[in-house]
Amino acid sequence: MKISAIQMNTRSEKAANLVQARELAAHAVARDRPDMLVLPEVFAFMGASVEDKRAAAEELPEIGGTGGDAYETLRGIARDHGVFVHGGSFVERDGDAFFNTTIAFDRDGTELARYRKIHLFDVTTPDGRSYRESDTFGAGRDVVTYDADGTTIGCSICYDLRFAELYRALAEAGADIIMVPAAFTLQTGKDHWEVLLRARAIETQTFVVAAAQTGTYFEGNDERASWGHSMIVNPWGHMIAQAAEGAGHTSADIDMDYLKDVRARIPVANHRVL
Repeated sequence: MKISAIQMNTRSEKAANLVQARELAAHAVARDRPDMLVLPEVFAFMGASVEDKRAAAEELPEIGGTGGDAYETLRGIARDHGVFVHGGSFVERDGDAFFNTTIAFDRDGTELARYRKIHLFDVTTPDGRSYRESDTFGAGRDVVTYDADGTTIGCSICYDLRFAELYRALAEAGADIIMVPAAFTLQTGKDHWEVLLRARAIETQTFVVAAAQTGTYFEGNDERASWGHSMIVNPWGHMIAQAAEGAGHTSADIDMDYLKDVRARIPVANHRVL
């Protein structure tokens, strides 16, 4: 399996963001011929006010039904290019509740999984900026995996990366690859992003695929920046692909024989006692 991680500079113009996603997906498919595309967190809308985020939200359809613009963009990318799509995340509305939600699709556009982000980013970064994700979203509760051509994919989103217990649960559920669509801040990303991704890959003995937001956006009148540096890390903790600066993508082959070899050499799952 070859996977491409899409790196975007999403802002608060939803239609333009969806065009950007389709164009970057088409470019990745044309250049690298991947089997799967992974988009970043909140790929359809980022920034603005809580009210604006909620206005951009979409209700999810029944399986097989027609969804909103972001949902149908993801499904269309899968159908048009015949690839699996791990849809980063977008704002889901469920009655009066809102969630930061990943949707994954099969090559024919059939929905495979839904994951609501469990850990919400309520943090003040070193530059003094406050991030209050719980002002917009509720927290998910379910550990989610799905099958893609016999490979088990685990779901996580951004701040989840700091909670090793989720990744252990995904590993115990059989994950071979764990997805980390993200919008890591510049302040935290420069110090923690690569370290955490490599640690989670080593701990779980999985491939970790991290598709990130990059560049600046506005939260109200405050200009903020995302770290970017989308990357793919192998089960030994080596970075095997990394995106350049700006919007784009990076791709890598996922060698399942190598994964099996790493697990055989250091059989952590067999040695665990707690």
